[in-house]
Amino acid sequence: MQGKKFVAMVACLALASGLTACLNQDGAQKLAFIEIEPGLSYVDSLVGEGASAGATDFVLVHYTGWLYSEGERGEEFDSSVKRGEPIGLPLGRGLVIPGWDKGLVGMKIGGKRTLLIEPNMGYGEQGRLPVIPPNSTLMFDIELVEMPRVDLEILSEGDGPMAELGDQVSVEYTGWLWENGAKGEEFDSSTRNGRPYLFALGRGRVIPGWDMAIKGMKTGTKAVVIIPPELAYGEQGRPPVIPPAATLCFEIELVGIEGK
Repeated sequence: MQGKKFVAMVACLALASGLTACLNQDGAQKLAFIEIEPGLSYVDSLVGEGASAGATDFVLVHYTGWLYSEGERGEEFDSSVKRGEPIGLPLGRGLVIPGWDKGLVGMKIGGKRTLLIEPNMGYGEQGRLPVIPPNSTLMFDIELVEMPRVDLEILSEGDGPMAELGDQVSVEYTGWLWENGAKGEEFDSSTRNGRPYLFALGRGRVIPGWDMAIKGMKTGTKAVVIIPPELAYGEQGRPPVIPPAATLCFEIELVGIEGK
């Protein structure tokens, strides 16, 4: 559906299966959306063949977004396709609009999906000026490109409380560039600061690879984690310390969790 003009739709029939069939003025069916919940519907133009996205997975997607009004796709307001680089995001963390958090679940790698997102699942009454007006319904074409993973090796498992999303966790760490399957240059370490690093797990305070690796760890656990660029600093890196497209290696110890 990307790149094609949608015909005007003047009637929608709610079927018993939850399918919404949209008709043009001649009565011919043009689009069919499946309601996920009130305010959020989807239709797949291509079902992928890879793994399915779960409710808390990290996904890499291409997308194009339009305003949507009176059955017609309107002005395009954003597109990763035109920028030439997909974006990475963790699902189920509230870091994107609810329509994305819930609408991408179940997509398979290589799949393409169109989401129809009403204001209650988008930017609501406030909108996101100047791009998204108040009370806007949105349409997105989304392609699930990849679901990158971290490579985690437990060196020794602790016996303390388990880290969960939203916890304030304390971590001792040392980081190296990972080159040709081995540790390269060390670029950072909590020992330089003389204290563990404290952050809120799953709130976008650290690179996604850390959130993924530490979630589910027990306090006292020591581990080595290899993090690909998509879950670290991406194609841009973080010069002069982290080169572009760098894979990173961390030795991590989960020291404590506040309140546990």
